Amino acid sequence: MQRTIFDTPGLSRIMHWAGLLWLRVFGWRMEGRIPDAPKYVLIGAPHTSNWDLPFVLALAFAFRVKIYWLAKETIFVGPFGLFFRWLGGIPVDRSKANGMVAQAIEAFEQNDRLVICIPPEGTRSKVKRWKTGFYYIALGAGVPINLSFMDFGRRAGGFGPLFQPTGDIEADMKEIQAFYAPIRGKRPDRFASAPSSGKHSEKDT
Repeated sequence: MQRTIFDTPGLSRIMHWAGLLWLRVFGWRMEGRIPDAPKYVLIGAPHTSNWDLPFVLALAFAFRVKIYWLAKETIFVGPFGLFFRWLGGIPVDRSKANGMVAQAIEAFEQNDRLVICIPPEGTRSKVKRWKTGFYYIALGAGVPINLSFMDFGRRAGGFGPLFQPTGDIEADMKEIQAFYAPIRGKRPDRFASAPSSGKHSEKDT
């Protein structure tokens, strides 16, 4: 994959210390360890506020983990395209059948090391159920899911356990849901730890 803000020589060291400073100023602590796996889907949850982004970036820089994210290819046009790729963006064509899931699986297959961060809610607005795209990406690529978290209640964030999807989405989602049940988002009223139904469509990504 392309070089990003997370591994640009010189800058990555500065951003590492900036991330640590951000967490210290807000009284946050880092928990867990970077997974010992070359490829995995990183769930970014809970996602309930605009404040999530700076904390996600601060934690990523502090842990020195190189993350990528998925977005519609239409934002990767001209100079903005180069900028978004440098930030870790991976363009996907949503017009194709099952586009985001299939293209994310392809990205995993084409790279020896890759971490894709996906918010299971799909939005910071209030939702009743999670999207299931992250699950089917991991299942199709044969990679684990890391249950990462940002707990605004305890002011802690980091890496939880690795979870290998079995294909039984109902049972797997219940186990994932149990991990996130006690975790508090910035806006807890917007966080739904309940999974979506087992049926998948492109709207679930």
